[in-house]
Amino acid sequence: MTEEEFLRICRFLKSKYGIDMSRKKEIMQGKLENYIRIKGFGSYHEYMNSVETDYTGTLERELVDLMTTNHTFFMREFEHFDFLRKVVLPELKQREDKAKDLCIWCGAASTGQEPYMLAMLLKDFFGLEHQLWDTKVLATDISTQVLRQAMEGRYTAEQIEVLPDAWKRRFLHSTDHGENFEVTKEIKDEVLFRQFNLMDVFPFKRKMHIVFLRNVMIYFDKNTKNELLQKVYHVMKPGGYLFIGRTETIDRESVPFELVQPSIFRKQEEMK
Repeated sequence: MTEEEFLRICRFLKSKYGIDMSRKKEIMQGKLENYIRIKGFGSYHEYMNSVETDYTGTLERELVDLMTTNHTFFMREFEHFDFLRKVVLPELKQREDKAKDLCIWCGAASTGQEPYMLAMLLKDFFGLEHQLWDTKVLATDISTQVLRQAMEGRYTAEQIEVLPDAWKRRFLHSTDHGENFEVTKEIKDEVLFRQFNLMDVFPFKRKMHIVFLRNVMIYFDKNTKNELLQKVYHVMKPGGYLFIGRTETIDRESVPFELVQPSIFRKQEEMK
């Protein structure tokens, strides 16, 4: 991979998806080398010519899938879910008691573990009252490949092992004598999966009470991250909560979120 080829791919990913690969030439080459050879391209320039002229978008989607890591698992950074159960949901339940409508967005859905966990937690928290509430989770990701896996909702026994026993019994069923499991229709119906590029204009008609945007900003430079967080701030309800990855940070001079505790932020309440 020549420097010119590398910079061309970097510019493409940055301009369309905000993904900053400028310091990751070896990683990029490692991920693309076999793919380029298998697809029969003579050079990276030839490959990018095809990516940019493929009207189906297939090659572009495959490039994004190759350049992004969709590593996730059940109970990841569980302290966020614990805080949600103990602090956020009791507060929102009281505040939204009349409307009984919570807007929840998972902005990096990956293979589905995070949004399904949110749906399980919501079912568990509201109990018999859940049927009176609309708590559907909007789950988006840039990758159509992982979204297909997420919508299937199928996981191995090892993957679900960390979930509470009560959740496993209620929200999953075995598909082959205990080796693999599938999320129940009850939970699948609570999650709406959509492909979405975080660099696009946000199409949301309603303001969000809860936003999970965890472990996705690692791909963005400082300016792109700040621009994204500004957009997130504007689509959140006053008093709404934002959860980011524990290794991620927010420049609060650029975006006026209140720090609740590390990796948990709150949009300021409107002045009365």
